[in-house]
Amino acid sequence: MNTRCLFGRLRGRNFKTSLLTVLVLCLVLLGCIKYNDVTESLTTIAVLDDIQTFHKYNINCPAIYDMDPVEVGKSLIIRRKQVVEDKDESLINLTSNCPLFIKSRGYDDVCVSEEERDFPLAYSLVVHKSAWMVERLVRALYSPSNIYCIHYDQKSSAQFILAIEGLARCLPNVFIASKRESVYYASISRLKADLNCLSNLLESEVRWRYVINLCGQDFPLKSNIELVSEVKKLKGANMLETSRPSDHKKQRYAFHHELRDANFEYQKLPVKTQQAKTPPPHNIEMFSGNAYFVLSRDFVVHLNSSVVVKDFLAWSEDTYSPDEHFWATLVRLPGVPGEVPRSQPDITDLMSKTRLVKWQYLEENLYPPCSGQHVRSVCIFGAAELRWLLNYGHWFANKFDPKVDPILIQCLEEKLAEKQKLFQLVASPTCHKG
Repeated sequence: MNTRCLFGRLRGRNFKTSLLTVLVLCLVLLGCIKYNDVTESLTTIAVLDDIQTFHKYNINCPAIYDMDPVEVGKSLIIRRKQVVEDKDESLINLTSNCPLFIKSRGYDDVCVSEEERDFPLAYSLVVHKSAWMVERLVRALYSPSNIYCIHYDQKSSAQFILAIEGLARCLPNVFIASKRESVYYASISRLKADLNCLSNLLESEVRWRYVINLCGQDFPLKSNIELVSEVKKLKGANMLETSRPSDHKKQRYAFHHELRDANFEYQKLPVKTQQAKTPPPHNIEMFSGNAYFVLSRDFVVHLNSSVVVKDFLAWSEDTYSPDEHFWATLVRLPGVPGEVPRSQPDITDLMSKTRLVKWQYLEENLYPPCSGQHVRSVCIFGAAELRWLLNYGHWFANKFDPKVDPILIQCLEEKLAEKQKLFQLVASPTCHKG
């Protein structure tokens, strides 16, 4: 009996000791796990703080919007003395670690309302330089429900191409056009770049409702949910500039043009010859506009299968700046989806909301003076135009350049992010992360 009691007491003590040992080990293990979690969290925060993206400036954007003279003056000082050039290499480095890139740029924190999810948009971006500007354009418009095709110029620098390919590799709904052109100013190659993206977008699994084309110096003036709300109002119609051409513009397609070497930045330009062209095929009536559009999916599907469109594209091959008459003419063809009847009055660039551009020779008459710089009579916007841009009513504007005025782009990003959050709360109380 005593022996059994002794063994029982010993077993009890051993059990208590073992249990105590296990509990101590569990506490140590939990401590290690928590320490590792905290360490990893702190490391992530440190890395995010330390990574090199584009340069951000110490500026009060609400004051810029309110045209505060002190803050606007501060932006001018920054523009003259402190502009930092954002290197393509830093985007290459950042996109080499996709989770870090996505986290640092907030792609993992994009909220998608039901309205956005039910009405995906497609984008065709034709770009050739300034990789960070392209990324900022994508980020400003980004929604997991959308689809983005990027066409980079085959002549672009190796660093730029690597940066854009890195961007596409990290984001599942961003891709590079499968066929790419060497793009020359005012030539058919600019039009073909968009057509290549449109073809790829039709092959996408995303059932986008409208497609919008952009270039690397565009920037949105509306948040994604605002754009969805605006585009839905088109109800199948197309949005673009389409006007009866002036005699000067008729010269662009009345004569054969040849692509020849140029002694400045464009490298090659279409040059007019004395060889007259035949009239457009199928008795097409010509209209002119610009390169930018908002097109319905049905229109693009029709475009992709139409013999008339194919013949018109071939006829436009040797014209000057065909992208400025191709779309403007096609939307006027009888029977096309979203047709703009030929009898309808001209739709000018200020009537179409696709792109807000300031032409130097129209300043003071149609809009206030450019506060940035002029390049070939087009205004590169400055920070003092922030309020005017956001309140004019257009969906996108051109041109922006961080080397000319980085403050304006930074403040637009801030304003658009605010508008996206505010509009989502009003439009849809339920919000799902993409």
